Amino acid sequence: MASLREMLENVLKDLKSVGDVEASAIVSRDGLLIAADIPQSVNAEAFAAMTATMLGAAETATSELGKGIPDRVIVEGKDGKIIATGAGSKALLVAMTTPKANLGLVLLELGRASEKVKELLKG
Repeated sequence: MASLREMLENVLKDLKSVGDVEASAIVSRDGLLIAADIPQSVNAEAFAAMTATMLGAAETATSELGKGIPDRVIVEGKDGKIIATGAGSKALLVAMTTPKANLGLVLLELGRASEKVKELLKG
């Protein structure tokens, strides 16, 4: 039987098969790297910490404005997009895409993957 780490890594591999996803990671809500499928040129620990901070700041801002908790944060730049979404109470799922990524398809697959991560981490 596969270990939890292997199952989480398989979720990331499945996400990468979407085609427009260049990198992805499962990150604890406090910014610690749980699992990653990230090129070696990217510092995975820094990526994890910064994306958790980004989503945490968005949650604080929207909460203060009375708009509830955001489903996701999307950062768009000329070289691609970073999408961070909740994956239960314990984790976040983060993906880096190509600049011309089909956002609808990526968001659909991120939703499915985040449900799998939530189930695997039981919360």
